[in-house]
Order: sequence, then structure tokens, then C-alpha cells
Amino acid sequence: MEQHANNDTPNARVRADLEHLGFDAGAHLLVKLALGQVEVGQCIAVRGQAPGWQAQLASWCRAQGHAVLPAPDHEPATGTASTNHANDTVLVRKGSAQAGRWRGAAHTGHSDPRDEHAVAAQALPAWGLAARGAAVEAGSPAFDFRLADKAQLWTDSAADLYAQAVAAQWSADRDIDWDDAPALPDAIEDAIVQIMTYMVENENAALIVPARFLGQLHPHYRELQAALAIQVADEARHIDVFTRRIRRHGREPALSTAGGQASLKSLLDEPDFSVAGFLLSVLGEGTFVNLLQFLQTEAPDPLTRQIARLAARDEARHVALGMSHLLYRLEREPDFRHRLARAVEQRHDALAGTAGLNEEVFDALILVAAGDPNPAAIARGAARVQQLMRDMAAGRYAKLIRLGFGRDEAGQLAALHTRNFM
Repeated sequence: MEQHANNDTPNARVRADLEHLGFDAGAHLLVKLALGQVEVGQCIAVRGQAPGWQAQLASWCRAQGHAVLPAPDHEPATGTASTNHANDTVLVRKGSAQAGRWRGAAHTGHSDPRDEHAVAAQALPAWGLAARGAAVEAGSPAFDFRLADKAQLWTDSAADLYAQAVAAQWSADRDIDWDDAPALPDAIEDAIVQIMTYMVENENAALIVPARFLGQLHPHYRELQAALAIQVADEARHIDVFTRRIRRHGREPALSTAGGQASLKSLLDEPDFSVAGFLLSVLGEGTFVNLLQFLQTEAPDPLTRQIARLAARDEARHVALGMSHLLYRLEREPDFRHRLARAVEQRHDALAGTAGLNEEVFDALILVAAGDPNPAAIARGAARVQQLMRDMAAGRYAKLIRLGFGRDEAGQLAALHTRNFM
């Protein structure tokens, strides 16, 4: 294929030389590339030598919406001294309408998220699994993605939070020193095992909730899709690490209570994406960050402190994703705060008959903070756990204020949060 100015044939400044290549072997690609260099209505010169190539070209052009014209007698052949120009060169005029698979194709926005029009307000079922920005051929199947309304799921921070998560990924084998785990008194080691058991079941919920919505999310919103996917991967890693800590000194997981299971089940039962994110990521995981920070400071062994530090870093991103989404939605739908408040109240009422936080977990936190089962140490541990509870309540209150709740309502809702922390 050649491109040059030709004063004798101004309408065919681009030429495609197919040589002996037939259309059954890819000759149409050379024609397509040449047509891509000219505007609609302009011509390219096509020369070929394969048997029947002109008939094949004519058929292909009809399907694609282009016109085949005879070449003028003075149209030069490319690369040969042939004098029978009419047999080896023709003109193709580029058509104005897309044809073939492009005719009637649905356009799906733009791939660059910096383009303000890139992400559609409503993702259409016919777009299916196509990359955002692609043209979807007419007749493609419709996909029923329940989460397809930008206003009800989006956050402009998703891409940045995903990038941060990718950069901050850590490995249980590479980044944790599993040998830095001195033997502890049995009562303290048992307490750590109980806490880790409790944390595993909470992380199971924190994995399942976003995973469930991930399967309902239209792929058009790919930045959010990626952020949720890496959040699921974070939780899977936490479950693995907490379980390995349980087994580090030969223990098995400890007690899981009915109250704790009921609290977590209420998260899995919530059908609304925003409400579930509010209860799980903002209130639950926000409180979980406080717990991990407490362990990072108070745990008696370096191994547990390492684990808590790395997991807290991940959980803080999860909270940021949930908060950024809710701020996005509430900016556009301020009355949705009433739905969030009602969800907290309904969850509190539904769990009123349960025991709340596993008593064994509460006692385990005191023992871990004490570091030694003697009266003075236990007193210090109990005081530190009470401060943890105050820190958790203050954190919930601050997030509710940021979401636009009034001070009185924020205080009431923070106090109603499940006693199971998550």
C-alpha cells in the first residue's frame, strides 16, 4: 500500500497494491487500511493480480458500503510496467455510511475516564460485556445487570482507589515474618486465637457482600468493578492470614456465636448496594479499622502486630471506597440519608434479641491488652478496651457527620450500631 500525491489522479492519492493476494487470504485488510487514510467520498486506487480479485473486491465493497469505479485509462499500475491498466487497477470510493458489522452498532461511551462523557448515566443491557468505548454490533444479546444506574453506584474515586490498592498489595509469605512469633502464656495465645476466629467470620462477610454485588454490576462501570474485585482479593488474603495466625502454635479456631452470625447475616441480606456499603464498609469496616489499630498497638507479639498493621491499611481503603460512593449518591439524592438511618434502626431492632458481641471476644481483647493474666495488667487491659469502644463510637460519629447527618442524629445512629462491631 502506498500513499502519495498524484496530479494525474487527484481522487486517488492513496493506492493499495494487492499483488497476488486474494480476498480469501486477507486482501481486504489492505483495502481497509487504505480507505482509512481518506475521507468519505474520496477514492483510492486498488491494483491486484490474483485471479478473480476484482469480483471479490466488488462483493466486499457492496457489503461494506463502498463503491467500485473503473480506473481512468491514465491510472498508473503500481510496481509494474503493465499497459493493461483497466484489468489490474480500479477505484474504490469510500462510502458515507458504516456497513456490515458496524451498521447500527451501539456506541458505549469512551474508554478514558477523564472524559466527562465517558461513563454513561445508564448502562444499556445491549452493551453486555463490551469494553467501554466499543461499538457493539446490532443483534448482540442483552445482559441483565441489576446495577446499571450510575447515580446509584458510582464514585469518581474508584480508579484512584484501585490504583492505590494495586500499589499496596502485600504477600502473606513475603511481607510477614512468621518466625517472629514467640511463645505466649496459654491464656494470651488462646485470646489471640479467639480474636482471630472472630475476625475470620467478619472477613467472610466482608468478602461475600462486595462479591455478590460485583456479579450484578454492569461492566461499563469498570473502575468500580476493579475496585470491588481487589477488595474481595484483600479480604481473601486477610482470611488466609488470620487463619494462619490461629494455627501458628498448633491451635484450632475458637468460638463463633449465634449473635455474631446473626449480625453478619443481616449484612448479607441487605439488597441495596448503597445501604449494604454503608452498613458494611462505612460503619462495620470503619469500626474494624479501630480494632486492627488496637491490635497493632496492644498485641503482645510481633507477628500479630504485623498482621494487624497490613490488614488495617487495606480496610482503610475499603472504608474510603464506601464513603466516596455514599458522598457521590447523597450529593445527588440528599433524601437517601433517611434510607440509611432507617437501615441502622431496622438492623438494631432485628438484632435486639441477640447477645451482640461474643463475650469471649471482649474478654480476649482485655487479655491481649493486658499481656499477662494478673490483676494489675487486667485492669490496664480493661481500661484500654473501654477506650477502644469510645474510639469506635467516635469514628462512626465522625463518618456520619461527614455524610451530612446532624449531630444529634449522628450520635444516636452511632450508638445504635451493632455491638458485634461489624
